[in-house]
Amino acid sequence: MCLILLIAVSAWAIAQVLKLLISIAVYRKFDITYLTTGGGMPSSHSALVCATAVSTAICSGLDSPVFAVAAVLAFIVMYDAAHVRRETGKQSKVLNYILRNWDEQRPEELDDDLKELIGHTPLQVAVGAVLGAAVGLAGGFIAYGF
Repeated sequence: MCLILLIAVSAWAIAQVLKLLISIAVYRKFDITYLTTGGGMPSSHSALVCATAVSTAICSGLDSPVFAVAAVLAFIVMYDAAHVRRETGKQSKVLNYILRNWDEQRPEELDDDLKELIGHTPLQVAVGAVLGAAVGLAGGFIAYGF
């Protein structure tokens, strides 16, 4: 497996485990689905793409086209997580309210609530980015002695 990919997946996994631990600490609730779900603190999407960008910079250099692509991808993913996906979660919250208070029969295709925890707050994205950058740096130090 490509080392950069291994570092990126490690950052994602660490973020997912942190979500579970934060859920236990804050809500006093053990919910194993935090290991696979999107949304929440920290952003595993941000951790993944930042670890990719940082480890690519260490491996290929800041002036490489590969790093440029990784950095642009990281910015797109983090913007999407903090803005587009967050708004989708807000819309889901409103739609779930409407459906819960629907006096008539709910449409059968909407038997389950829509997922509301889809996006991230800017803080969650920033923490995920810092986590990913730290894992990327650590992986780069280990692999390349940078």
